[in-house]
Amino acid sequence: MKISDVDRFIHDVTSDKLRSAPHTIAISARMNFNDLTLIQDIVRLGSFAAVARQRGVDPSSIGRVVAGIETELAVRLFSRTTRRMELTEAGALYLARIAPLTDELERAREEARAIQSEPRGTLRLSASATFGQHFIVPRLAGFCAAYPEVAIEGLFSDTIVDLVADRIDLAIRLAPEVEGDYVVSKLMDTRYRVVASTEYLAKAPPLLRPEDIASHRAILFPFRDFRSRWLFRDARNNVIDQPVAGDIVLSPAGAIRDAALAGLGPALLPDWLIRGDLERGLLSTCITGWEVTATTFQTAAWLVYPSRSFVPGKVRAMIDYLKGARSD
Repeated sequence: MKISDVDRFIHDVTSDKLRSAPHTIAISARMNFNDLTLIQDIVRLGSFAAVARQRGVDPSSIGRVVAGIETELAVRLFSRTTRRMELTEAGALYLARIAPLTDELERAREEARAIQSEPRGTLRLSASATFGQHFIVPRLAGFCAAYPEVAIEGLFSDTIVDLVADRIDLAIRLAPEVEGDYVVSKLMDTRYRVVASTEYLAKAPPLLRPEDIASHRAILFPFRDFRSRWLFRDARNNVIDQPVAGDIVLSPAGAIRDAALAGLGPALLPDWLIRGDLERGLLSTCITGWEVTATTFQTAAWLVYPSRSFVPGKVRAMIDYLKGARSD
């Protein structure tokens, strides 16, 4: 069984086999919390070597711990070859059992610490590549100074991760709304603008009305709506569906910003990404007086975390800090 198939298999296991054979896999009291989370980390990272690098230990020690668990359980958890590693059926069943246990143990530890101590521990934070780089990273120095006992693991990628499977404490999602069984809180509204560098505008045709974009080669994002037409809405709620075209298609959004700064053409970018460039006069807003978007006019940055009764202090601290720093 491939590690990438774990989620689907675990669903089958927990709904059928786990109930029909509740004593197939026993979890020994002699196994400590690190042993339990080790199996989850191997599945998440895909190899002993990757887990060893994350934990700062020798890869052979990871193998010894796994071998010890397999000996105690009398089952083989992983099928290993020189090229790949896969969960066995017993391994997937074991993972299905320990996942809620480790979550409860971590929650109990956080609750106990929260009574008399400041936020601490490792905070696993997820966001898109550009939002993480341009919004979160510049604010980490202030957060780390305020909460020196909290370590940060930032997973910045345009791939949407599974908060539970990837053990994410807090995610920031950019969308009109967020679906799923999560706790969701709005960080801030986001709006788009058509912008271009002052050097580009000095020599290009005017960009005053939506139809003017037809005279320009825009810098485009690869998503279908972003690269084919932009929507403009005036004060009377009249919407114009304006076709756009261009020779440069880039991802992520930070690359589009850099291209706009280099004078390669107009671009459609979110306000949180270009606020500083507008203030410094490096970029200028075009087609003023109109709202603009590629999808929907109502979108936001959302704080998302797994639904549970207790919010760890480290998560609450980051939520409060980002909300306080959103207009910086």
